Amino acid sequence: MDVYLPVANLAVNGLVIVLLGGVTGILSGIFGVGGGFLTTPLMIFYGIPPTVAAASTATTITGASVSGLFAYSRRNGVDYQMGAVLVAGGIVGTLIGTGLFNLLQSIGQIDTVINVLYVVMLGSIGSVMGRESLQSLRAKGGAPKRAAKRRHHPLVSSLPMRWRFYRSGLYISPFAPLILGVGIGILTTLMGVGGGFILVPAMLYILGMSASVVVGTSLFQILFTTMAATMMHSLTTHAVDIVLAALLLLGSVTGAQVGAKIAVTAKPEILRLLLAAIVLVLAIAMAFQLGVRPREIYSVMPL
Repeated sequence: MDVYLPVANLAVNGLVIVLLGGVTGILSGIFGVGGGFLTTPLMIFYGIPPTVAAASTATTITGASVSGLFAYSRRNGVDYQMGAVLVAGGIVGTLIGTGLFNLLQSIGQIDTVINVLYVVMLGSIGSVMGRESLQSLRAKGGAPKRAAKRRHHPLVSSLPMRWRFYRSGLYISPFAPLILGVGIGILTTLMGVGGGFILVPAMLYILGMSASVVVGTSLFQILFTTMAATMMHSLTTHAVDIVLAALLLLGSVTGAQVGAKIAVTAKPEILRLLLAAIVLVLAIAMAFQLGVRPREIYSVMPL
């Protein structure tokens, strides 16, 4: 089933795009990540321009986050106060990210920058995730380790004007989640990622949030940040392909519910190890693609 994408200016198999959206949704439901860090490079491999892939994926993550957020909200797994601060920072970050996107696009380097960022990001995430998953699997066979006491980073303690975040069990400065939200907003705009792959571990190990609300709060922040990023892309870069976004959204909304169910039953160590392997393969493939000289340096075609 071939479908024409007006902004990308090419025809694609609609079923393949829907399946890629399903991957986004399943990852969103299992790990509380938007899934864009895999969907965008997969679409680039499929032949969609990086700028269109990044801008359109942000739109898709919005739909996947809505579906996943409802699932976690029913379990009382969302800290809306913490989420509101993260969203405020995310909106500021999307404004900064849009400026950087336009600057790189004007000098003709946005595609290269997106690819390089993905190689660095996927390689780092895959390595860390794989190492931790293997350590967790080995620990299962030995004596059980005593759980470490949850505590926020010392830098967070030094920030002024503390607030109580009752649902997360924290008494910290709102500047910590605000700064974190700004960074996620920049990544969302530049790379079309939800930022949950950074946000979730940051909320656990830097902010010291309760694990019971981390995934749901991450989805809450991702929802509004990707909405802002989509609006900015639509108004400034004009890189959002609505047909591509609709196909991805069709798969992602269903996939988020499936992912939320898998997260309850499957072993998290096995899931993380599988995801780490996929991420590392993508990182190596993208690095190879960047370093190999193309067969055609340029092409001439009639207008």
